[in-house]
Amino acid sequence: MYPGDAEFGFELLVCRWAEESWPPEEPRRDAVVVARQLGTRRRRWDTVVLECDPAGLRARREFGERELDSDLLHVVRNAPAEWAWYRDALPHPGYPWRYVREAIHRADARDLVETRRDGNRIEIRQVAPYPDWLRRIVAIENKPDLDASAARALAGQLEHDVETALADEVWVATEATGERFEPALLEDLPVDVGIVALSVDVDDAAASHEDAVAGDRDDHLDHRVEFDGSVEWYPSEVTPADAAADDERRRRRLELAERAYGRGWRSYHETMRPDCRHFELRRFGSALVPNCAVKRRSQTAAECAGSCSEFEPEPPAWRTRGWPIEGGPGKGIKRLLRERREWIRAREYE
Repeated sequence: MYPGDAEFGFELLVCRWAEESWPPEEPRRDAVVVARQLGTRRRRWDTVVLECDPAGLRARREFGERELDSDLLHVVRNAPAEWAWYRDALPHPGYPWRYVREAIHRADARDLVETRRDGNRIEIRQVAPYPDWLRRIVAIENKPDLDASAARALAGQLEHDVETALADEVWVATEATGERFEPALLEDLPVDVGIVALSVDVDDAAASHEDAVAGDRDDHLDHRVEFDGSVEWYPSEVTPADAAADDERRRRRLELAERAYGRGWRSYHETMRPDCRHFELRRFGSALVPNCAVKRRSQTAAECAGSCSEFEPEPPAWRTRGWPIEGGPGKGIKRLLRERREWIRAREYE
């Protein structure tokens, strides 16, 4: 399926598959938001899928595309419908009020709440009720080659995910082998964890640094996904019954959902070097995966950095061959990926 030897490329394919095909083998009823490399200080997941109330997600859009951190959430979620002194309106945060005032000023600067002064007092009022937009969180670990050693290394992390129950479901995504029984079924994984085997029809023709952007710019919005995800084992709902009303758990889940909402998964162009002349995009189904012409494979984000010994800036002449004056192919790649993310985001609200 995937000829690259970097798990990073497989991770991007799983994200794209989730955008188009989640939930697997079922009709989509909720809006879906996909992010990657998110979690807590103790645990980071490869892929995070948010299942969202469509109307609630549209209402969330009224608060902008950027994430709300924990301090902003405290202000926005509790802001009153009518003017009130902030100390009367907000529950005690558990830390000094001066930090709340700082969050109020940040919220006001982003038009998340309204503020006014009554003498020395700061009064606040909501611009809109913060919606109940999150329904479920799904965590996915990506292991294209899930052999016995990889399963042993992953088992402890998955058991932690099941026990903490921050996510409602936990999955492992692996590469389909085409065998009668996928090898992942034979590995020692927690029984509560689902397994999905992913296969993709691959167009192995590499796009050039320039043509990958110019050739895809006009048709990527209508290009449908060609992924096939086969569920080999269904997960258990790991949310404890007594955790449904747990305020602390609900707060942590919402903070995680806000990070996923604001960051998404198409940020690799911000940590890699698409302005390198060797940087390419390859099409896998409807996904665009970075590729290095020198390494002849999909590179990791750590490899594709300014410290790479093979890095070469794109020639200045590339910026004069039909490209906008503000940049060449590298900036075009960034623009393309940003447009794809914006289009997917807009479709989430439909």
